[in-house]
Amino acid sequence: MARRIRTRNRRTISFAVLGLAPALVIGGVVVAGSPIDSGSVSLSAGSEITLIGHGHGHGRGMGQWGAFGYAKKGWSAAQILGHYYGGTTAGKADKPDVSVTLTKQGSVNVRADAGMRVGGQTVAPGQAVSLSGATATITNGCGGAVVRSVGAQFVEPVNMAPSRPPTEFLKMCGSNAAFRGALGLDGGRVVNKLNVDDYVKGVIPKESSPGWGDQGGMEALKAQAVAARTYALAAIAGGKKIDDTQNSQVYGAVAGEDPRTNKAADATAGQIRLAGGKPAFTEFSASTGGYTAGGNFPAVIDDGDSIAPVHNWTATVSAGSIGSTFGVGALRSFEVIEANGLGPEDGRAIKVRAVGSNGAKEVTGEQARTLLQLKSAWFAVKGQTARPKIVKPPTGPASPGSFGSLDLGSLANTLLTSAQSIFAGRYMELGGLLGPLGKALGLPTLTPDGAGVTQLFEKGMMLFSQKTGAHVLAGKGFERYKASGGLPVKGFPRRDALR
Repeated sequence: MARRIRTRNRRTISFAVLGLAPALVIGGVVVAGSPIDSGSVSLSAGSEITLIGHGHGHGRGMGQWGAFGYAKKGWSAAQILGHYYGGTTAGKADKPDVSVTLTKQGSVNVRADAGMRVGGQTVAPGQAVSLSGATATITNGCGGAVVRSVGAQFVEPVNMAPSRPPTEFLKMCGSNAAFRGALGLDGGRVVNKLNVDDYVKGVIPKESSPGWGDQGGMEALKAQAVAARTYALAAIAGGKKIDDTQNSQVYGAVAGEDPRTNKAADATAGQIRLAGGKPAFTEFSASTGGYTAGGNFPAVIDDGDSIAPVHNWTATVSAGSIGSTFGVGALRSFEVIEANGLGPEDGRAIKVRAVGSNGAKEVTGEQARTLLQLKSAWFAVKGQTARPKIVKPPTGPASPGSFGSLDLGSLANTLLTSAQSIFAGRYMELGGLLGPLGKALGLPTLTPDGAGVTQLFEKGMMLFSQKTGAHVLAGKGFERYKASGGLPVKGFPRRDALR
């Protein structure tokens, strides 16, 4: 699931020591009733174990604090998204409607200043509609005399298009809670059916910080809008039902909206990230700690995360609590035995082992994070001397236009070299310096998502991807392309546009 940003620190873990064995082993060092001179760690029975950690959340996909940090450095939303969601391309939502189960609503009894529609009939301003099963009852105002009943399970606003005025919002009788789109019943649950562009307006303020828009972080909020929109559509495409909790994404409807995040949603209307032609599973979390975790997307350095309040953290855990929580009895040893090797302290824990008087237990780093209530799975045992086995995931570029390590780096280098040769040929074909493009500005640059290469000229641009080949935009053709949203919206051109 996507994880919202959280700025408060989770409580430090410290439980009473229960049933300790007379000796502990931390990272392969035996610790008896009195401290030993190991040169690496000195603990005695009853001591607490310190974990050194980084970040907050699962770390997969976009780091929200990192996006904010990059935005403050001048990165665009497209660059932020391309960095975190490597291998994806910009796209448009072709099935924009979503249905959100409202877990805190038990019934539908609504009104709207501009009137409504139900069962194909018009409901006048001042009238209300209540739903029961498959029947809609129209009344004179909330709780007023019955006007008529029709067969219907949904009440719609006068216009289902996104970004409609507040007079068209459906408002619950009693609470006055306002909703964009339609409200209805599905399997006995209250459902809000609306355009995904309206949906993300109720999501972004709950999953991010609207105040970033006033602090140089508007591009981060735009990136969040695209990620939230894509995540919802990917979940629906995968057969998952959307609700208003962290099981999907926290959704606060109109009451949860903020003008700054609404601006970000409107600025990116319809924009999503595609993987294999379908909405990508764009997970995000509060703070990566400085390196994303990998998974559906290549792991990347996250220098933007340096501003995160939980970029670095420590947690103190008693040996007794580890033993009881892991179910191994009196703890004898505890260590990270496998890590991904990305970043300080050998990166994220992949596998952790606890050994006690009742046996041993190995769990994943994420399971250990849950068991010990840690901020993330990026942690190491302070004083551990036996280095964990390193299992590195695929990694991507460190920044827009740069190359990652090994796999993606070699592919990017091949793409860039190929494009440079093609660009040179096309440039001469068009007349070189005296042609419609004029003088070249800089060098060909890899796009943030690694999908292609661009080259800027005085009077236009040349763009290349393996699917579309190299095409030239110049003069008014180039101006039209930019006015329509450029590469993030239009994608790579499939023909030249020289006038």
